[in-house]
Amino acid sequence: MKKRLCGAAAVLGVLVTAGAPPAQASSPATRPHQPARHALPLGPADLTETRTTTTLQPGVTLTRIVRGGDETAAPAPHWTVEVSIPGGATSPDPDAPPTTLKDRASAEELTAELKSKGFQARAEQVRTERTADYAGGTLGWRVRVGTFDSQSAATAERTRLRAAGHTGSAVHTGWDGDADARGPWHVDVLTIDPRQFRGRLDASYGPDLEQREPTSQLSRTAGATAAVNAGFFVLDPKAGAPGDPAGVGVYDGRLLSEPVAGRPALVTHDNGRRTEVTRLTWRGRVDAGAASLPLNGINRVPGLIRNCGGSAGDTPTSRPLHDVTCTNPDELVTFTSEYGAATPSGEGLEAVLDAHGRVVELRSPRGGALPTGGSSVQATGRRVADLTAAAHLGDRLRVSTTLLDERGHRIRPTAKTDILNAGPELVRDGRLHVTPATDGMVHPDDPSWYYGWVHKRNPRTLAGVDAAGRTVLVTADGRSTASLGLSIAESAEVAQSLGLRDAVNLDGGGSTTMVTGGTVINAPSDAAGERPVGDALLILPRRRTTDTPLHPLPPHPRTAPPATPAPQRRSATHPGSRRVRERAPRPVPTHPSPARPRRTARHPDPGRPGRR
Repeated sequence: MKKRLCGAAAVLGVLVTAGAPPAQASSPATRPHQPARHALPLGPADLTETRTTTTLQPGVTLTRIVRGGDETAAPAPHWTVEVSIPGGATSPDPDAPPTTLKDRASAEELTAELKSKGFQARAEQVRTERTADYAGGTLGWRVRVGTFDSQSAATAERTRLRAAGHTGSAVHTGWDGDADARGPWHVDVLTIDPRQFRGRLDASYGPDLEQREPTSQLSRTAGATAAVNAGFFVLDPKAGAPGDPAGVGVYDGRLLSEPVAGRPALVTHDNGRRTEVTRLTWRGRVDAGAASLPLNGINRVPGLIRNCGGSAGDTPTSRPLHDVTCTNPDELVTFTSEYGAATPSGEGLEAVLDAHGRVVELRSPRGGALPTGGSSVQATGRRVADLTAAAHLGDRLRVSTTLLDERGHRIRPTAKTDILNAGPELVRDGRLHVTPATDGMVHPDDPSWYYGWVHKRNPRTLAGVDAAGRTVLVTADGRSTASLGLSIAESAEVAQSLGLRDAVNLDGGGSTTMVTGGTVINAPSDAAGERPVGDALLILPRRRTTDTPLHPLPPHPRTAPPATPAPQRRSATHPGSRRVRERAPRPVPTHPSPARPRRTARHPDPGRPGRR
């Protein structure tokens, strides 16, 4: 079992500001660890902001920021009921299902109907900001009922609406994204300074790709000093294998999940240096003698492409489309031993390979366990004939995968490199650069999705690098009156204000989690508590021969103490690698991946910053 850094965390300083950019705390020890010199660009300029900075281990600091919360000034946020708008006689599509946003005529038609039934209804125009690749402007019109001081009162009105034949949800207007909101906001910032950092920055997906684990469990298993949730992943079994990355996944230099074509990714290295945000594509092939077959995917359920961005022939698109599962009945997908206990079952053909790439079994229907150190290739639909012709018992198949950068050049990650899927971009070269259209967050004919996921405030997890080369990991709590959350535009502004040169959005919503000393310190928004996720980014201490446990920081006052830690489990990110040599060795893949570096169901809550 890995040991933890000795000694307690040290609080360096508390900074309080009101109405002006904060000065640095007086202690010289605080200055290298302050991630920014300016107050967060959230709400009016006169809001109070406090920052507490703590050293977790050499080269790693945690800054906890609380901004605003003064609701005495008008206009105070309130609760209301947002009503689903059906397609009606005035709608461009009268048969369309009810949605949050519609055209003005449909919204006004519903408003008039509700007023006739005695409800205090109103139609409101929703406008959104312009981004680097999206014009913004009017998203649509929403219908709301009533103004309430409490959630319970709004919920009671929603019940009355349902009895009258209407659907909707109780919402807090502080989540709308209006600039005059006064908070509060709770933002936590981990900063890794490579000049002092002697630990390891590492990604972990747990025992296998197809299962989900809480960030705190992944952190405790690895003995991490701190951790945050990372990339998007499959949540709904109808969209693939729950826990499977919904985009690129490179762990210890091995490409275990293919990119969503051209979407951004966070590239990290063990030593905390050269962190970057880059856009990736890939190619893969199966070669058998003179035959060469193109691959469609790596370690995912054939036919299901979460977040889309796959191959020609995918439906409805081969371009990125976030929180949508594209389909293709004719696919060739390779599997490694990291996928799980058994490969996906179903119609088609599977060529099972031993550790030397030799075909030891042809099974139809497909699905089952892999031999030790083995792998497989699965074919569905019209690709079955291709694999049948190429794969014969006793023959060798060579499976190769290659990552490509934006210019189409080959990338060769080392065993000390991890790459995590992300999107959209937030900051590039120090300037705001928000890319929802490029990265599939603009859904044609569905402005309600953009409204819930991009425009409105939600919990967010952000990552990037500043001009000094420091890696910065940020979580912002949301979906609460105790912390409003961030819109995507606000996320970019916060990242820029923290001094990030390049920044990207990671998975958020109910997945947003920060852990220190094995304890969750933020307030995850899911009603059930901390959400199991696909992977996490871990900050590990320098290995020592005699370490004592790190004293964890107290949890956030809105966070319940974690349950008793689960028994230690082998982390598939580390076993047998140079990182955890005391653990059992990981089987060697049957097909060397020349380039060493996907997936989740449409999330049930529209604000969840997403998966494949």
